[in-house]
Amino acid sequence: MAGSPDRIYADPAVERLFTGATIITFVRTVITLAIAVWAAYEGSLTLIVVGLVTYWVGDSIDGEWARWRDCETRMGAVVDMMCDRLSCGALYVGLIWLQPGGWISDEPMTWIGIPIAIYLFEFMVIDMYLSLAFLAWPIRSPNYFHVIDRRIYLWNWSRIGKAANSGAFAVILLATGWVWLGTVIAVGLLVLKCVSLGWLLKLGLPVPERAPESEKAAAA
Repeated sequence: MAGSPDRIYADPAVERLFTGATIITFVRTVITLAIAVWAAYEGSLTLIVVGLVTYWVGDSIDGEWARWRDCETRMGAVVDMMCDRLSCGALYVGLIWLQPGGWISDEPMTWIGIPIAIYLFEFMVIDMYLSLAFLAWPIRSPNYFHVIDRRIYLWNWSRIGKAANSGAFAVILLATGWVWLGTVIAVGLLVLKCVSLGWLLKLGLPVPERAPESEKAAAA
């Protein structure tokens, strides 16, 4: 069951890099990056949108596959985070390159980069630190951080938290083209992540115990 301890807590015996979920992650990342390069070559905003949809759909599929096939691993969670940020960075930099001045409003040419830069800093730096923090506890992924701190989990990895962080910014920015609104949303997400980071720092990250010398010698 999804909430059972066997599902929540990591099992060293099943940890491996290549699972059905991680293969999906690698494939959707390669496809997303290929679309980003194609979009830059063609100068196509439509392809950027296609790339974003591919990234979002692929990210949903690999997570659902991992839970459906019970192949969630800590390795897979880290790979997923890295690939998310690689895909996101490529697409948003492409968006700045193709539409520096906004596509609906007549904003000054460099302003569209402001909300995107704030968002990428929030997502690729602060959110990455928050997401990797789960490794300090014996859980499979941030999806189960509620057993550590429910408040941090709800703000960041619940379905609503994930949707707000990954989709709302891009959808609203693409739909309206309003740089000011994108900036407000990006700053709001940055504040949310900074508050979450403060909670995490107060919670503290447990330090693993040192292995006995006999165990270290055996491992060597």
